[in-house]
Amino acid sequence: MPKQKKRLKLEGFNNLTKSLSFNIYDVCYASSAEQRNAYLEYIDEAYNAERLTTILTDVANIIGANVLNIARQDYEPQGASVTMLIAEEAVREETLSNTATPGPFPDAVVGHLDKSHITVHTYPESNPHSGISTFRADIDVSTCGLISPLKALNYLIHALESDIVIMDYRVRGFTRDVGGRKHFIDHNISSIQNYLSRDTKDRFQMIDVNVYQENLFHTKMVVNHFDLNDYLFCVTACDLSEKEQQRIERLVRREMMEIFYGRNLSREIATWKSPSC
Repeated sequence: MPKQKKRLKLEGFNNLTKSLSFNIYDVCYASSAEQRNAYLEYIDEAYNAERLTTILTDVANIIGANVLNIARQDYEPQGASVTMLIAEEAVREETLSNTATPGPFPDAVVGHLDKSHITVHTYPESNPHSGISTFRADIDVSTCGLISPLKALNYLIHALESDIVIMDYRVRGFTRDVGGRKHFIDHNISSIQNYLSRDTKDRFQMIDVNVYQENLFHTKMVVNHFDLNDYLFCVTACDLSEKEQQRIERLVRREMMEIFYGRNLSREIATWKSPSC
């Protein structure tokens, strides 16, 4: 049995604040009113306040938090917000793990953590000229205590299917050990990717931008497989001419690359090869 790392003995409560900002983007092509309505119906069902509350409750369970209060709201014509206040829950220390390994999947929610808040807000947006619509959901998890909210990442990525994922993780403040020495981070981390499962890494292309001396970590991901049917509503790729398929693929991929790189692109974007009809 491997020897467990000796736990840090603190002077009082762990005063470090660990914050995870998790953003997902869903992109689609919906040029007609019928297609846009179908997309909005999909968004309303997939990201309504009730389902988002369920997801955040699962996140609270993963980090071992006790839910104190939930405020949620659906908006017209679309969009939703959920805010969840959480507090420290007494748990067995041996169940807590802060190692840089993936957290649980949606069908195996286990684990524990401490306190602060969890929020989610959704932001639908569309281009009135190109037919491209983009949906964004922002989830923020801020905790104090032993475990990192990064343990919820594996669950969130699998619970919220998305084309682009952008994650920021920051450890703020400091805590003291019993000898009076300050500790500005209490766990080893070289990349957010350490907390992602192998199948997640296989599905996405990833870029890291980390500032280790500031305990600031950034990872963004974009899907590495493209099927045009995943971005159409009310029609399939087989209903379109090859020229139209290529045009829509260019529009969708450009939208995804501009979001991924955070800037407008002027050069032509090559298309993915879509499956044959």
